[in-house]
Amino acid sequence: MRAAAVALIGSLAVAGCSMVGAPGSGSVLEPSPGEASARPPARSATEFNLPRALYRFPEVRGVWVVRSTLTTEARVRSMVLAAHEAGFNTLILQVRGRGDAFYDSRLEPRSESVQGGPAFDPLALAIDEAHARGMAVHAWVNTHLVWGSGDAPESPAHLVNEHPDWLAVPRALGRELRAVDPFDPAFREALSRYASDNSGSVEGLYSSPSHPAVQEHVYDVWMDLAERYALDGIHFDYIRFPSQAYDYSAGALERFRRWVRPRMSRGGWQELDEAYADDPYAFADGLPGPWDDYRRSQITQLVERIYGGIKTRKPEMVVSAAVFADSDDAYENRFQDWRGWLDRGIIDVAVPMVYTAENERFRGHVQAAAASAGLRERLWAGIGAYVNTVDGTLAKIDIARGEGAGGVILFSYDWAVTEGTPDGTASYLDRVGREAFIRR
Repeated sequence: MRAAAVALIGSLAVAGCSMVGAPGSGSVLEPSPGEASARPPARSATEFNLPRALYRFPEVRGVWVVRSTLTTEARVRSMVLAAHEAGFNTLILQVRGRGDAFYDSRLEPRSESVQGGPAFDPLALAIDEAHARGMAVHAWVNTHLVWGSGDAPESPAHLVNEHPDWLAVPRALGRELRAVDPFDPAFREALSRYASDNSGSVEGLYSSPSHPAVQEHVYDVWMDLAERYALDGIHFDYIRFPSQAYDYSAGALERFRRWVRPRMSRGGWQELDEAYADDPYAFADGLPGPWDDYRRSQITQLVERIYGGIKTRKPEMVVSAAVFADSDDAYENRFQDWRGWLDRGIIDVAVPMVYTAENERFRGHVQAAAASAGLRERLWAGIGAYVNTVDGTLAKIDIARGEGAGGVILFSYDWAVTEGTPDGTASYLDRVGREAFIRR
């Protein structure tokens, strides 16, 4: 069936569109006039009305703080003080880790790891402590990664328990799980087992990016944070698919079938639809280019909607995103078109995660990102401290400065003050900060 469907593409008369590229080669449907293209043309950096907050610091000196540090009042206070004393001016705090909250959320359950009772709000405390020292605080929101591959969350209100029908499905399980009720424990167990067996490519359970309820929920999480906390910014992470292998859930496949209908001729669509009755992958396999475009569009439309919602409420709030450093890999395999987001002005800052010990590889990725960003304020270079010595991190900070990045973000605070700091030595965080920031 798949071979026949692919062959069919060559003869498709697509309503309002034309085929680009060879049939079966990942061809895409060319947008009709007025329809947004997958890669919008680059715009001049002067066209962007960036929030003044981006110019608050001559250089952003930031650190990602993983949720394990946000579990007690003592840890939060110690973190803010340590980062400040080391010369950092920006904290990016992981407040939505795996579909749970490290703040007083109205929408999601409090993380099982937070201690200290309901009166303790890790995010509120961090904001108070950081702002008192002149530091900026950004809420780091893991978007589609909602749980690991272990036991289910304890809270019945957690997305994984309350809405298993919102979960993304890998291709290898799509046909099998089509006949399984998502509320049957076997459904989640199969997804968890797959994630565990394929831990090199998927970190756990993901929500389905095309599910309207998922998009609405994530939007509401962002707006709740923006409206109720004195944040300087909010930061996307896992705003992508885990890989090309997702999302083959029944709902996603059906939504693609409906999405592609007006982009095809009546006859072409009917022929694929007949095949679809027996094979749920008929449209995805028969139209590989449009299938990729569809998945990519689901990520981009959420980014755009959230950006608009934030700017309507708080124009000065900075919207940033941690992104795959290799923009081609991000675009083709994760459906994360971050260069397009910069072009369209639907994020303020891209933070490519250039996690390498190789200086020239780091330089190449930062150069490419700087070309896409246009303005230095629109690029912060993500440095993987955990794969670098102190000297290696210092070298990369110098490279980022030389290539025109407006700041650097270290991953992560937690590693730098624990595994990165052998007993009896000065903190890795402190050594980097004092050399790169305080003595500068």
